[in-house]
Amino acid sequence: MDDAGWIDKFIQHLDFERRLSPQTSKNYRRDLEALLTFCKQASVDSWKQLDSEHFRAFSATSFRKGLSARSIQRRLSACRTFFRYLIREKHVDINPAISVSAPRGKKRLPGNLDVDRMARLLDISGDGPIVDRDRAILELLYSSGLRLSELTDLNCGDVDMLDATVRVTGKGNKDRIVPVGRYALRALRKWNLSRAALAAAQETAMFVSNRGTRLSPRAVQARVSHWARKQGIDCNVYPHLFRHSFATHLLESSHDLRGVQELLGHANIATTQVYTHLDFQHLAQIYDQTHPRARRKS
Repeated sequence: MDDAGWIDKFIQHLDFERRLSPQTSKNYRRDLEALLTFCKQASVDSWKQLDSEHFRAFSATSFRKGLSARSIQRRLSACRTFFRYLIREKHVDINPAISVSAPRGKKRLPGNLDVDRMARLLDISGDGPIVDRDRAILELLYSSGLRLSELTDLNCGDVDMLDATVRVTGKGNKDRIVPVGRYALRALRKWNLSRAALAAAQETAMFVSNRGTRLSPRAVQARVSHWARKQGIDCNVYPHLFRHSFATHLLESSHDLRGVQELLGHANIATTQVYTHLDFQHLAQIYDQTHPRARRKS
């Protein structure tokens, strides 16, 4: 394609003007390169030649290749954002992707651990810097509902032990302050005493590896899986499961959807509303198990 270089310009715009995370920029590039491959196969030589029918064909082709409806929606969203940028730069006049929708997929509810299994997972025994660090990580994930990237981006000054809060930078570089529970505070205080044994000089990261540098998201995923197996949790446990459990347990107790939205850092309350479905499922299960007219005969 003659003007494929606009993808590089757009990624620079994301990096330096919008200041999105490297991972977000990487995702945009991957989706736009898929569009570029489609254009080459369809003999489209310029972004100006694309129309809504091309994007419907792009969506259908992605679906036939096995992409989920959610992944196709993400691709189309990236294309819309890209074309808004091209319009801003006066390279094109219209956004042909704006009216195209992805195929409808089966809506998946987020998983969560019930309170008892979460308590068992967090009941970590042992001492030493690695155990102290891992205990603080698991407690903070559940206590404050942090995303994995928010956790690994934390610096030592982001946790206020006296105020029992943590300042995190979420999606879109938006800061929010979230309470930290007493169990997480206790684990963090113990980790702070052990941290010096691992952290390299001048390292500002709250959580560090045994090499002394900032702990990576992949390492956190591995440690979460390790403790789930060790604690005998009989399902797939991953860092985001703590966030789902945090939201579900709060809603079960408080039914304050707006409050949970603020704590999670969701820009749109519709994103938070998925947890009301989980709450209803929980209530329905209790009903089925306890109501005299609902119980099945053995």
